[in-house]
Amino acid sequence: MPHQSTELSHKSRHGWLIAGVVILLLAAAGGLSVWIDGKATVTGASAARDSMGKPGNRPQPVQVLAARQADFSVWLDAIGTVIPNRVVTVRTRVDGVLQKLAFREGHRVKKGDLLAEIDAHPFQILLDQAQGQLIRDQALLDNAQRDLVRYKDLWAKDAASRQQLDTQEALVRQYQGALAIDRAQVEHARLQLSYTRILAPLDGQIGLRQTDVGNLVRANDVPGLAVITQTQPANLIFALPERHLSTLRTRQTRQPLRVEAWDVGQRERLAVGRLLSLDNQIDTATGTIRLKAEFDNHDARLYANQFVNVRLLLEVRPQVLQIPVNAIQRGSRGAFVYRVATDGHLAVVPVTPDASEAGWTAIAVGDAIKVGDRLVVDGADRLREGAMVRVVTMEKGVASNAQSGASLSGKSSPGEAKHMGKGKPPAQ
Repeated sequence: MPHQSTELSHKSRHGWLIAGVVILLLAAAGGLSVWIDGKATVTGASAARDSMGKPGNRPQPVQVLAARQADFSVWLDAIGTVIPNRVVTVRTRVDGVLQKLAFREGHRVKKGDLLAEIDAHPFQILLDQAQGQLIRDQALLDNAQRDLVRYKDLWAKDAASRQQLDTQEALVRQYQGALAIDRAQVEHARLQLSYTRILAPLDGQIGLRQTDVGNLVRANDVPGLAVITQTQPANLIFALPERHLSTLRTRQTRQPLRVEAWDVGQRERLAVGRLLSLDNQIDTATGTIRLKAEFDNHDARLYANQFVNVRLLLEVRPQVLQIPVNAIQRGSRGAFVYRVATDGHLAVVPVTPDASEAGWTAIAVGDAIKVGDRLVVDGADRLREGAMVRVVTMEKGVASNAQSGASLSGKSSPGEAKHMGKGKPPAQ
């Protein structure tokens, strides 16, 4: 009997274990069903939202600007250095102690202005000595001339020999020669005395002083007292690629080409001048030709040895078809633009950019673009051929909100003007 009771207890526990496993399986199946139902609900809601209007299916907003036809200016850009018209190092021409500096550093001076004074006492003494010697020899000459008159009277009366007369005449000429030397000595001493006052040799701007009052200065001192630069007018030296040489020479023979100088940041135009000359040889190391331009520089905005951005107006092409720079896209097949039709559909049109200026690019003759075609300049991401777009009104004449302030104000920025060969895309 005990053995039978134990067997019944074992079977009872085994049954309960099987029942527990079944219950767990049923619970898991129920949770899976709930999860699948929830997922289906979420998917259905998302599909319902997409069916109500997926963002990719709505027309994408874009900004456009119409192609135009107008005169097109072709500029050449370079980096140049302002060269003074004249540079003079002010040095003393005599040795002496510097007693006075009469100029203000960095200020403009006029030709003839007093710049410095050297101690003049030693030179005044030399002048006095030369003048004393002149007076002495003048007295000797006067006495010799009176004696010559007497000898001539005596010789006429046969009271003196011809030799005595000739000797007296030679003595007079000797004193005349000494007197000429004395006069030259006086003039030399006077000139040396004048050198103690150092005057400005030209109009210009004087730099910082190189020595102080009280120092002994010499005529062969290398630094000198100061340097004067003349930048009115000012010259500008810059270089351009030799491929422009033929056009430059042709245009320059007709009339001097316009040259503009801009600041380093290419934000402000400093001066407007004219092309003065071309160098007589090409630099073989760089393949460039050096040019010189001249500026009046009345407002003194150009400074000696200043680095500036240079813009040279090569030519003005009349009535050229132009498209906005920001409308140009790049692809595996080259440059193209998105053209918006009247019904809002897009068309991909290949173009051949030529030269760019102030946010506009000239395109080659034969491109399938006409005046007035609306071209996408903003919002071109994820566009494709035949897609629908919604045009957002733009301010007239502005190719992009990212353009420079010079373009927005109607002035061209030198960074936007890059002359390029035909068939090459403009710099972006």
